[in-house]
Amino acid sequence: MKEELTYDEMQVGDTTTFGKTISESDVYAFAGITGDFNPMHVNEQIAKESMFKGRIAHGMISAGIISTTMTKAMHGGTPIYCSQELKFKAPVRIGDTITCTATIIEKIPEKHRLILSTVVTNQDGVVVTDGKAVMLKK
Repeated sequence: MKEELTYDEMQVGDTTTFGKTISESDVYAFAGITGDFNPMHVNEQIAKESMFKGRIAHGMISAGIISTTMTKAMHGGTPIYCSQELKFKAPVRIGDTITCTATIIEKIPEKHRLILSTVVTNQDGVVVTDGKAVMLKK
């Protein structure tokens, strides 16, 4: 999707992406902001003994990447992120580069809404988070 599309120009099938490498400081900052200090995120020793064999990032960090991608797709005006369905499919590890691809799957002009598929993959192409979002464009 072109970076400067207006709502009227946006069409079903248009996509936009955003990616970020997840750092240890991202995980600790998120834990501090949310109060989620689950040992799976902040305690290497406990996390090593888990099914993941090491620390993983909070799933909601990948949801935050989706939010950024959605805002990027809706330039100008005041886009409102109305809802998001999420399925966490695989862990995100510190050092992973995750990329969200948002694709318009439905446009509802009379309500100024877009329905988008949101897929977050890691650097190996593994889907880590899958979902669907609704955006309102005023």
